[in-house]
Amino acid sequence: MTTTISAVQGTSPRSSRSSRSSRRWLALSILALAQFLVVLDASIVNIALPVLGQQLGMDTVALAWVITAYVLAFGGLLLLGGRLADRYGHRRVFLVGTAGFVAASAFAGLSFSAEMLLAARALQGASAALLAPAALALLTHLFPEVKERTKALGVWGGVAGIGSAAGVLLGGVLTATLGWQSVFFVNVPVGVVVLVAIPLLISRDTARVQGRLDLTGAVTVTAALISLVGGFSAVEQLGFLHPLPLVLFVTALLLGAAFITIESRAAEPLVPLSVFRNRDLALGNVVMLLAGAAMVALFFALSVYMQAVLGYDALTAGLSQLQLAGALVVVAGVVPALIARLGTRRVLFGSLLMLAGGLVWLAAAPSDAVFLTQLLGPTLLIGVGLGGAFVATTQLAVAGVEGGEAGLAGGLINTSQQIGGAVGLAVLGTIAGLRTAELENAGATAAHALTGGFSWLFLGAAALAVVGAGVVAVWRKGASGAGGGRA
Repeated sequence: MTTTISAVQGTSPRSSRSSRSSRRWLALSILALAQFLVVLDASIVNIALPVLGQQLGMDTVALAWVITAYVLAFGGLLLLGGRLADRYGHRRVFLVGTAGFVAASAFAGLSFSAEMLLAARALQGASAALLAPAALALLTHLFPEVKERTKALGVWGGVAGIGSAAGVLLGGVLTATLGWQSVFFVNVPVGVVVLVAIPLLISRDTARVQGRLDLTGAVTVTAALISLVGGFSAVEQLGFLHPLPLVLFVTALLLGAAFITIESRAAEPLVPLSVFRNRDLALGNVVMLLAGAAMVALFFALSVYMQAVLGYDALTAGLSQLQLAGALVVVAGVVPALIARLGTRRVLFGSLLMLAGGLVWLAAAPSDAVFLTQLLGPTLLIGVGLGGAFVATTQLAVAGVEGGEAGLAGGLINTSQQIGGAVGLAVLGTIAGLRTAELENAGATAAHALTGGFSWLFLGAAALAVVGAGVVAVWRKGASGAGGGRA
């Protein structure tokens, strides 16, 4: 059981319902702003990497770790972060995570060496692992009624997709105008706003789950996730057959098996295996793995394609994805109403097929593509598909979750997105690299070879979206969840 979160500091019983409602939505906007920063930071650095590398003397391998250090800490610690939020209070852990994220962002922007920057990125990821699941748990408590929660989750799911798209846009604008440091410093004033606003809007924390924290399970699953994400990150640099990723994959498998054994025997497990009896939650996480894999690979490849093949500079490449982010914003506002009318699964199925269609269309773009005729249409369709998919998937993943497991549910869905992204980028990036090398060996120009490689990557991402739609179609309906059980 959990206590009700007061909508505003000092709210009296005489406060009007409309005032409380407006303040809850304002609190949601602040929580979503924090989540936006977390998702944004996984992608905003991409365009700044070349300039950053020159100034700090970092080679290609070291630059890859600027991304990997964040993803490893974030993805590896999310489940622990979610459970800590359930144990010590969602608001408290959210504020601690946000403060750590702000401090780490300032530390990154002030970095004068590669070692300092990598340490700051790891601290950012660890702080995000506290912030993200706690924020989603706060949302579920702020909006206990099904109809309003569906709308709130529409905003939340849209933010997850928008953050990734906006990262490329803002990364290009900030790097071109203010330098690479600005992609980190931009988090500081926004984070301070969050730290000031949330205590004013949410005056009481949720009731804490009593009992001991499953430290053995926490250490085991964290090590397993770090090994898994690290293995796929190593694949990008070393290939699938190199000893390092193979060792990391075997380690992840063994630790994963050990974790399941520990959780099945623990009196108070970190992740109660019974939570997966909620079929909507399980489905949401499976689809998020697939959608996250497609999305991360897409944004990486699209940015490189625009700059390395089409010759766009960083600013133009960022602005050229504005329509994709705009479609996500619009769809995020529309999808909750569609879910209420058609059901979560139908909306999710249709969104995944639209995403797949946009990716197939994009795969046909040539090495001299014209933006208005060959890129605008597919990226708009991709934006619509991603927006609908992320809103509906998030809705499924938290449907019917008890208050004491809200942080866990938030940790699970964020973990699925991060793990999926790492896997998708490694696998599809390797496929693209092999295709590019094949075309180069056949005598194709560099531009045509890169285009052919990216075409295969986009088709692979489309295949993941189609698989996701198929899973939605055949997965048995859950017994609980807002809209999750409607076909």
